[in-house]
Amino acid sequence: MTQSNIQNQSIPIVAIVGRANVGKSSLFNKIAGKRISIVKDEIGVTRDRIYTHAEWCGVHFELIDTGGIDIKNKDNIWQTMLSQAKLAVELASVIILVVDGKAGLQQSDLDVANFLKKSGKPTVLAVNKIDNIKYLDLIYDFYSLGLGQPYGISCEQMLGLGDLLDVVLEKSKKNEFQQTESIKIAIVGKPNAGKSSIVNKLLGYDRVIVNEVAGTTRDAIDTEFQKDGKNYTIIDTAGLRRKRNIEEDTIESYGVIRTISAIKRANIVLIVVDASEDFCEQTVKICGLAHEEKKPTIVIINKWDLVQKDSYTMQKFENDLKSKLAFMSYFVPLFISAKTGQRIHDIINLVDKIISNSNKRISTSVLNDIIGSSVAANQPFSSNGRRIKIFYATQPEASPPKFIVFCNDSTLIHDNYKRYLENCIRKAVDFSGVPLTVYFNNSKKDNS
Repeated sequence: MTQSNIQNQSIPIVAIVGRANVGKSSLFNKIAGKRISIVKDEIGVTRDRIYTHAEWCGVHFELIDTGGIDIKNKDNIWQTMLSQAKLAVELASVIILVVDGKAGLQQSDLDVANFLKKSGKPTVLAVNKIDNIKYLDLIYDFYSLGLGQPYGISCEQMLGLGDLLDVVLEKSKKNEFQQTESIKIAIVGKPNAGKSSIVNKLLGYDRVIVNEVAGTTRDAIDTEFQKDGKNYTIIDTAGLRRKRNIEEDTIESYGVIRTISAIKRANIVLIVVDASEDFCEQTVKICGLAHEEKKPTIVIINKWDLVQKDSYTMQKFENDLKSKLAFMSYFVPLFISAKTGQRIHDIINLVDKIISNSNKRISTSVLNDIIGSSVAANQPFSSNGRRIKIFYATQPEASPPKFIVFCNDSTLIHDNYKRYLENCIRKAVDFSGVPLTVYFNNSKKDNS
């Protein structure tokens, strides 16, 4: 995969909105294929946004459920739910507006529809509770919402959901923002680690508020910039605190969702660590999020100017990092100070290098030379009297690189041998900063 289309790997985000008690959570659960949102015949049960991964006909997307919207209700709970819905709409590629066909058109449906039209986001209108052909006429009143064709569905009986999703994903495809030659860089970490200061230094101006109070940045903020003729999109995110320290139904709690989304759509993740503090469990979890998404990663050790040093300080810190992040040994550390500007401009050079590493492809002949010599030096263990034979390997994908090794029985291969071959590949080719995946498949070549 070339650098020009790396950014197009991000997947659509679909938000389900509507007034209370129209079946939004039921639709969310049916699409997700499992019961995630609470479904109850009571207004206001879903107060927060709930987020999951979903798939339809081979297309993967993120799905967000929201609380009921009552735009004119000034009660604090309803205003909080409205704020949550606004964030969901802002984040989404396409919106599903759910209305209740049996209850008929309501003023609150009109209010929500007008709100969505102002957002400019593509919207698909789902008329729920059309569980019998005799109710089909009920959908026509909803043309007056001005959102185009209404689609009759029944969440309870799973009627019409396929047609609805076909339209939703088609609209998301048309709305997809193609940002040619742009590398998306997500900056994540604990609150007050200096993420926003790094963004401002890279851009050369104060794009993001910098404050000593942790949690100043609540949204994921995208900013485009150029360096040496290349385009970048840098995403500053809210600091991720421990879940128990985040109150439910607050704007900060939804910053977590936006941060996870930023990691998913990024081409590379910069994890910012405060050098003046201990490397904590929460930072390890943040690194784990990037690792699970198979994202190239740089660990930025910020505030290095505040650390008392001797000739071994940096090496000790790096060794401690490697110990705590043993599950992602490929990460690259960079010691900087956003305050003084120390090594700040090394960041983009390192980003370019790691993106280049992620795009690398090893020719089949070279790869098989690497695998062949590695197997000769260390044969895989036999199991149950059956000898493991490794035949050949290939690299079907890049960004990040994936390798398939063909053998006579893939079930006999242990994880430690996969790690051994991965390390052998890394020793032969520079894949620093990039996660690799090594799969084993059975080959018909062996008939024994």
